Amino acid sequence: MNIIEQYRPPKIEQEEQAELLSVIVTAYNIEAYVERGVRSVCDQTYRNLEIIVVDDGSTDATGEILDGMAKNDRRIRVIHQENGGPARARNVGIAKAAGCCIGFVDGDDWIDPDMYEKLFSALQDQQADIAVCRYRQVSKTGTVDGSIDRAVLFEGQEALAAYVEEREEFVIQNAAWNKLYRRTVLGENPFPEGVWYEDIMFATKALACAGRCIYLDIALYNYIIDREDSIMNRRINSRTFTDQIPAYYEKTSLLQNLGRGDLALTHDYFFYKRLLLFYWELTKTEDGESYRMRLEEILRHDRKRAEEAFEVPLADPRDRKNLKLFYRAPEAYCRKLRWDEQVAIPCKAFLKRLLHK
Repeated sequence: MNIIEQYRPPKIEQEEQAELLSVIVTAYNIEAYVERGVRSVCDQTYRNLEIIVVDDGSTDATGEILDGMAKNDRRIRVIHQENGGPARARNVGIAKAAGCCIGFVDGDDWIDPDMYEKLFSALQDQQADIAVCRYRQVSKTGTVDGSIDRAVLFEGQEALAAYVEEREEFVIQNAAWNKLYRRTVLGENPFPEGVWYEDIMFATKALACAGRCIYLDIALYNYIIDREDSIMNRRINSRTFTDQIPAYYEKTSLLQNLGRGDLALTHDYFFYKRLLLFYWELTKTEDGESYRMRLEEILRHDRKRAEEAFEVPLADPRDRKNLKLFYRAPEAYCRKLRWDEQVAIPCKAFLKRLLHK
């Protein structure tokens, strides 16, 4: 891993923009947002784009808005299809794409004007297979931007490791949309269709295939975090068990098959830690009892693996104590987290404010 301070991807003048880039935009019932999202792609400083917009069975005016935009910009191609979910929509877009590199945008978000110029320039400059950038978290209450003026070059499986280790200083994560990919790392139909949380396996496979990744520690993508109908904003539900948890098990298997048992165990630490937190969150809901029982069943069935995972070097000792307490008595585990949330954490925050006055 090589940290490059104050990295500036070389400028690509319009007459030098010979390579075609494909940007796939997915849209479903987002008539209030879609024009802004697609317009932000049209306004890119890198002009040699094909913009494939997949209208995934919208029942509002989304499709009409897109057709109108396509009349005014020949680079836009609109595909109307029956609703099949974002994974199928992206796979359809990939099948139609002709560019050397592929990027993704969710139609209700928007991107900075120079996002694809910077990502593609960095990709070429560093001879990488994937270029990644930070993103801004946009909500009704404001915008969070953790940009740092630097870049990070990952060799081999270093980016995969940073992703699996959920290192907060590198905003790689599952998201497909803050990255630009060479076609060679995607393959055919890379998104598992018919399920939620399709990005989990997509991101793992793509990063595993990449020989080199360049990470730009600047925000170029604007992600709306508080849309009420967003999957990310939905509570724990049946899809947690039918889609999300199976995807995590599949991720473990993939890492093991890559010969990275160490990363598989690290992933499982975060996986089982997440299940413990799910269990705690469900105590705050009136209808969470059946889901808590299912989570307890999973955690008890996987106890040996979970205890092994919580011994990985980066595991927080406090998490290890919480796991042991859960296996001893789930009620005691919940009482402990309730104490932390209502008493211990507020007291620490109060003392910290006093010390800094």
